[in-house]
Amino acid sequence: MASSEITLEAVADIGGIPAAEWDACANPKADADSIHNLDTLASPAAAGDCQTAASSSYNPFVSHAFFAAAEASNSACPRTGWGPRHLVAKLDGRIVGVVPCYLKSHSQGEYVFDRGWAEAYHRAGGSYYPKLQVSVPFTPATGPRLLIRDGVDREVIGSALARGLRALCNATEASSVHVTFAREDEAKFLGAHGFLQRTDQQFHWHNEGYTTFDDFLGSLNSRHRKGIKRERREAVTAGITIHWLTGSDITEDAWDAFFEFYMETGSRKWGRPYLTREFFSLIGESMSRDVLLVMAKRNGRWIAGAINFIGSDTLFGRNWGAIEHHPFLHFEVCYYQAIDFAVQRGLKVVEAGAQGEHKLARGYLPQTTHSAHFIADPGLRRAIADYLKRERDYVAEVGRELTEAGPFRKTVDDDA
Repeated sequence: MASSEITLEAVADIGGIPAAEWDACANPKADADSIHNLDTLASPAAAGDCQTAASSSYNPFVSHAFFAAAEASNSACPRTGWGPRHLVAKLDGRIVGVVPCYLKSHSQGEYVFDRGWAEAYHRAGGSYYPKLQVSVPFTPATGPRLLIRDGVDREVIGSALARGLRALCNATEASSVHVTFAREDEAKFLGAHGFLQRTDQQFHWHNEGYTTFDDFLGSLNSRHRKGIKRERREAVTAGITIHWLTGSDITEDAWDAFFEFYMETGSRKWGRPYLTREFFSLIGESMSRDVLLVMAKRNGRWIAGAINFIGSDTLFGRNWGAIEHHPFLHFEVCYYQAIDFAVQRGLKVVEAGAQGEHKLARGYLPQTTHSAHFIADPGLRRAIADYLKRERDYVAEVGRELTEAGPFRKTVDDDA
């Protein structure tokens, strides 16, 4: 395959890319219709370099439907500072690769914080915005970012996409390109194309072959096991019941209730929640089987809930909200119910979103996340490269310390 056969273009609307073509690149080996069948759950992609690693697991966040909902609902659009610039690679006129990309006028809704970089650049007389953001809007979940169709040379197409991002940076007069929550192999691949490497930390739960929630509890030391049992009891003492809604169970009334929770909690945390009410209706129409709503009810009305997205091997926890506040209800709805669902579905991982060392005591261990950053200005690039080296060392050390302090039994004596 000669590189001259590859053409690249930036598309300013996800609707300009056929859904089937996008999804053939985003989830090339996954059968989205089968991920909810317990007998056909796909195994995660094997680690490897960009040439050989292919996505064998279904990731709902990189599906065409998710981006379409974000853009059509005016959640991610130029007015909100998310101008689509999706990079498309074609080979002999056929789409063989795509990169979800946005031209950003701010650093909100990303969860990989670069505001310090922006402030330093502005103090030095530079203009940090606009910048290009390769990510899933408002979603701190790891997944593929260089989306490449099966049956082509992944290294050649990946290299073309990496060069294309740098060219798009120049064409849009952006200061930088930020590929966030990428898979580790992709981040390293981009590193070979001039992108700086950054690491951070989340807390993920891993299914070690548990068949029940009690199996998981049995892996914890006595203090944490008792603590979780107490929290689960107290979370529902006010007559609260917990419900799982997915597929056709998620009605517009349920979305209305969840959106009320989302707005109430989001307004307190962020000032202005990112997602519109229409976004939830749109994913309800196109992705309802990929969604798990964990909802809490008291006295006949919904009072709290959390939205999760279901992949073939991972449950992705996202937004939470409540209009009544009860002790430990947040932990029950967001963390313990997610573990219970993952065990019943045979899912291997629960990603519980950004930040939160309080998750450690509840069985969620530190997990390194990866991003890659191309900085156009040589001076800023040198300064950031030096900072990132120190930051990576710090993240690694913190991860080791937190893992050692985790709640799992280390010896039989821990069960005393």
